Amino acid sequence: MNKKQKKMLVRIIVAAALMIGLSFLPVEGWLRFLLYLFPYFIIGYDILRKAFKGIRNRQPFDESLLMSIATIGAIAIAVCDDGDYTEAIAVMLFYQIGEWFQSYAVGKSRRNISDLMDIRPDYANIEREGKLEQVDPDEVEIGSVILVQPGEKVPIDGIILEGSSTLNTSALTGESLPRDARPGDEIISGCINMTGVLKVRTTREFGESTVSKILDLVENASSRKSRSEDFITKFARVYTPAVVYSAIALAILPPLVRMIGLGLGPDWGTWVYRALTFLVISCPCALVISIPLSFFAGIGGASKEGVLVKGSNYLESLSQTKCIVFDKTGTLTQGVFEVNGVHHASIEEEKLLEYAALAESASSHPISKSLQKAYGKEIDRTRVTEIREISGEGVTALVDKVPVAAGNEKLMKRLGINPVSCHQTGTIIHLSIDKKYAGHIVISDIVKPHAKEAVEAVKKAGAEHTVMLTGDDRRVAENVAFSLGIDQVYAELLPGDKVEKVEQILKEKSGKGKVAFVGDGINDAPVLSRADIGIAMGAMGSDAAIEAADVVLMDDDPLKIAKAIKISRKCLRIVYQNIWFAIGIKIVCLLLGAVGIANMWLAIFADVGVMILAVLNAIRALFVKKL
Repeated sequence: MNKKQKKMLVRIIVAAALMIGLSFLPVEGWLRFLLYLFPYFIIGYDILRKAFKGIRNRQPFDESLLMSIATIGAIAIAVCDDGDYTEAIAVMLFYQIGEWFQSYAVGKSRRNISDLMDIRPDYANIEREGKLEQVDPDEVEIGSVILVQPGEKVPIDGIILEGSSTLNTSALTGESLPRDARPGDEIISGCINMTGVLKVRTTREFGESTVSKILDLVENASSRKSRSEDFITKFARVYTPAVVYSAIALAILPPLVRMIGLGLGPDWGTWVYRALTFLVISCPCALVISIPLSFFAGIGGASKEGVLVKGSNYLESLSQTKCIVFDKTGTLTQGVFEVNGVHHASIEEEKLLEYAALAESASSHPISKSLQKAYGKEIDRTRVTEIREISGEGVTALVDKVPVAAGNEKLMKRLGINPVSCHQTGTIIHLSIDKKYAGHIVISDIVKPHAKEAVEAVKKAGAEHTVMLTGDDRRVAENVAFSLGIDQVYAELLPGDKVEKVEQILKEKSGKGKVAFVGDGINDAPVLSRADIGIAMGAMGSDAAIEAADVVLMDDDPLKIAKAIKISRKCLRIVYQNIWFAIGIKIVCLLLGAVGIANMWLAIFADVGVMILAVLNAIRALFVKKL
C-alpha cells in the first residue's frame, strides 16, 4: 500500500469505530447530531469537496455529487425524524471502502507494468582518463564506448566490443532463461548484465533506444480507449444527470399527485427517502471503475508476459481476430539462412561462393549474409563496382571488372541466360559470370522449433483461417506452409505485393472478424500498419515494429501470438461480464427502490457491493500464466 491508501484505511477504521461506538451512547437531539458529524466528515470530507468543485466548475454530474446529495439528504431526514444517522455514514463509509479497494486493485495491476518500468536505467558508465564516470544516459552520444558491470542494467543499445556475459532479459521478454552475449553481438537496453564486464559501443541515442521506446509505448497505452470504454464514458455523461433528475422527480411528483390528485397527505419523508435511496443505487461506480480497470489489468498482465499492447482498443480488436496472416522469414522461420549445397558449378565451388558473396556484399538481407558466411573470408569491397539491385530478382555487379549476376530464375531470363533447375527444396541463387551460367547455390531457412505448435495454438484460440506471405520461391513456401499446417500461402511476393494481398484478405473477411498480420517488424511496417491488428515478432530494438505494430511481442517465440489472443479474449469476457452484471443489478435495485421495497442498506450493496465484486472480477485479467 502507498501512503495515500494507508491514510484512507486509517480514516475508514476511525470512522467505522466512531460510528459503532456512538450507536451505544444514550444521547439524543442536537448532541447526537453533532457527534455523528465527526465520523461523517472524517470519512466523507474529500467527497463533499470534490462535489463542490464539480458544481463550481459547472461539471457537477458525477458519483461524488450523487453520494453527497444522498448522504446529506439522509442526515436531514434523520434530523427531522430524530432517526438513525448510521445509514448516511454507512453509505459514505462503504463507498470509500469501495474506492480504497479499487485503488488497491489498480495499484496491483500497475505493479506488473512498473516491473517493466524497472528496466529504465539510472546511469551509464563511461571510461575517462582510466576512471569510470557515471553519466546520464541522455548525455551518451552514438558511437560512444560504455562499460556495463555485473548487476547493472544495459542503458543504451549497442554492439559488444569486449567481454562475455549472460544477460537477464526477463523484464523485456517475460522469459527467465538468461542468454549468452559475446563480442560482436548486439545488446539492447533494459537487459541486466549478470556475470562479466562488457565494453559496448552504442548504436543509438538513449531517446531512440529499445528501453525508451518500450516505456513510451506502455505509458501511453491507457490513452487509446476501446469502444467499450468509450461507451461507458458516454453512458456516464448521459446516465448521471438522468438519474439526478429522476430522483428529483421521484421526490416531488408522487407527493404532489397524492395531494392534488388523490387528496391524501403528501408523505414527503417517505418519497424523499426513496429518492435518496434511488440516488445511491444509481451511482455508476461499478461500470465507470471496473471497465477501464479490466483493460488496464489485461495490459498489465500481458506486459509481464512480454506482450506489449499499445492500447485497450487493440486489445479489444485482438479478441475479435479470426484470420491470422504470417510473414515467413523471421516469424515462422528463424531467418537464419545456411548454404546447403553448390550445384552445376562450372568453376570451383569456393570460387563460385566468392563471386556470389562479393556481388551480394552491399546487401543486408539474410541470404546475402549467409553467402558471406559460407565464403568465410573478409570481403574486399574495392573489388566490387556498379552494384545494381533488381527488386524481387537479385543483384548485378562488376567483380574484378567481370560482370556477375546473382539471383533467381527471373533474373537469369532477364539477362538471356538459361538457368539449370534445382530439385532441392530451398532458396536457389543462380549465378552468371561474364554473361555465362556458372551454377547455383542452395540456401535453406530453418523453421522455428515452436512454429507448428504456434499455428495449432492460434487455431485453438479461435483463428479460423491462417495465411502465409513470403517473397520466397513458391515450392519452398508451399513446403514450409504444408509442414506447419498453414491453410493458404502466397509466394514470390515483392514488398508492395504483401500490402495488396492483405488488402485483398481484408475485403474477403470483411464482417467476419478482424485480420491480424504477424511480421518481424523490420521489413513489414507497411503491412503491419494496414492490417486490422499488426503484431511484431521478435522486435526488440526495431523502430519499424514499435512504430507500426499495435502489439509487440518482446521475443521471437510464435507461441506468444496465441497467448496474446487468449489474454485479449479473457479480458473482453471480464468486461462484458461486468457490464451485464452491473447494469442488471442496478436496474433491479432501482425498480425496488422506486416502489419502496429497497432501503438504504440495499442501496449500499447495489452501489459499493456491486463495485467491489466487479473490481474483484476485473483483477482476474492480471493472471495470464496458465492461459
